[in-house]
Amino acid sequence: MSTLEILLIALILDYFIGDPDKVWTKIPHPAVLMGNSISWFDKKYNFGSARKIKGLITIFFLSLTAYLTGALIHLIPDYGIIELVFVTILLAHNSLIKHVRDVAKGLNSSLNEGRNAVACIVGRQTKSLDESNVSRAAVESAAENFSDAVIAPAFWYMLFGLPGLFLYKMVNTADSMVGYKSAKYLEFGFGSAKLDDLLNLIPARFCGALMCLVHFSLKSFNVMIKEARFHASPNAGWPEAAMASILNVALSGPRIYDGKLSDDDFINETGRYNMERNDIINAIKVLNKSWIAFVIFILILIISS
Repeated sequence: MSTLEILLIALILDYFIGDPDKVWTKIPHPAVLMGNSISWFDKKYNFGSARKIKGLITIFFLSLTAYLTGALIHLIPDYGIIELVFVTILLAHNSLIKHVRDVAKGLNSSLNEGRNAVACIVGRQTKSLDESNVSRAAVESAAENFSDAVIAPAFWYMLFGLPGLFLYKMVNTADSMVGYKSAKYLEFGFGSAKLDDLLNLIPARFCGALMCLVHFSLKSFNVMIKEARFHASPNAGWPEAAMASILNVALSGPRIYDGKLSDDDFINETGRYNMERNDIINAIKVLNKSWIAFVIFILILIISS
């Protein structure tokens, strides 16, 4: 099977099957193994002097190891079956939709259930959020993670095969674990954060454009181009700005991290500020439509190649 054929099948398998919990209670998920290796380096080297250098060496070593692991698996003469399994596992559309939908389900039960559900997918403090801000957090996470968990992994797999996918997932996992601007990780996580920014530069912009294209919205595209730069992240603003305009809501804005209120700007300030659980359901619809368009895009590439 070709890389594109494997990707197409993996996208479909992930959509309908996802990550069965019964499997990962018996064996460790590849992303968990990556996280364990990052945690080991964090505990071993994130102290004392030269933390930035230690962090750079860490992400270089982990990225190289991930790339070489993917290359070795690719060489197995099994007609791409094992590679297909890994690609399916490392795409996460099904998991993303499930976690975002859990927030809406939680809010249907109680505000506290909604807060608990959204706490699983965002880094901000959620215990004092009202329904509007719980919904906002869920929608933002949906948009950003569609790029991080679906489009970007697929992009790097298309370019460099399984080695590229493994490298991306390692860097993205490292960024989620140590890429914070906190006293503990500002220096050690510097390399991981910057490399993750670089690897998501193209996918995030493609993701936002795909969302706008699927909804035939030149207005949303213009909003994305104009307002993505107001986001604290150089990449997350693109899919979030697209989503904000499509749903006609205001996203981002101030939020609490480690007990401190940020001064982040709102994106799409002309949109609705008071959000509700139905906005989460509509965001899921945006992601699913965009997923279908991406699958069609891959299919066209296969037919034309």
